[in-house]
Amino acid sequence: MLRQELMRHHSGDGFRWRGGEVARIEGLSDAVFAFAVTLLVVSLEVPKTFNELSVLMRGFFPFAISFSLLMRIWYEQYLYFRRYALQDGLSIFLNTVLLFVVLFYVYPLKFLWSFLITEWTGGNTHVPKPGGGFEPMIEYHQVPVLMEIFSAGFLAVSLIFLLLFWRALRKRAELDLNALEILDTKASIGVNVINAATALISLSIALLGGAAYGGWAGMIYPILLCPSFTIFHTIMGRRRQMLASQAESQ
Repeated sequence: MLRQELMRHHSGDGFRWRGGEVARIEGLSDAVFAFAVTLLVVSLEVPKTFNELSVLMRGFFPFAISFSLLMRIWYEQYLYFRRYALQDGLSIFLNTVLLFVVLFYVYPLKFLWSFLITEWTGGNTHVPKPGGGFEPMIEYHQVPVLMEIFSAGFLAVSLIFLLLFWRALRKRAELDLNALEILDTKASIGVNVINAATALISLSIALLGGAAYGGWAGMIYPILLCPSFTIFHTIMGRRRQMLASQAESQ
């Protein structure tokens, strides 16, 4: 299991791990994420012709991007349980909601990236209909709806992690978090605040702007996230260095 391998090779990141053996909620989470990855696969059948293989290979990059995003969510959840080992009712409930959101948004996530990669590479954005003929992957007026779905999922995941890390911060005395661990927990909260705020702005653009601004609802992510994370991590990195220096001098 990937979770056990990471635990075995963990070299330490300055954050004490309070999680011991893999808990049942973590095992369930791994199974759900594995199923979600399975749903991303273009086809479970081995292609019988080169044309079928070509169609399969065109789905590689959308699969790779969607897979990477799912693994990023999994890794964040993995760190949460390793660092805090919280298995109270609220943490289990929030994790269960996270798993539900992941499963629900697998297909919209894959569809979004399939459409974007096809369009960016100049591919054919028309697909065959069951009864014959072709139809576009998405109509112009449907783009904002697609971004609403994506942004709602992005917002939901961000808010769930925000609440999970907020829960850990509230229990800092019980968990015996030191100053560096408290700062890292606050940094995790800050990251998800930025993610949630960006998703909310994108969602607002998609809802209020209509088809004319559907593309901007997607472009707002790199426009806002890149500079925001650069500034935030620079500030938090300096604070962490100061705390680490103070701890060494004591």
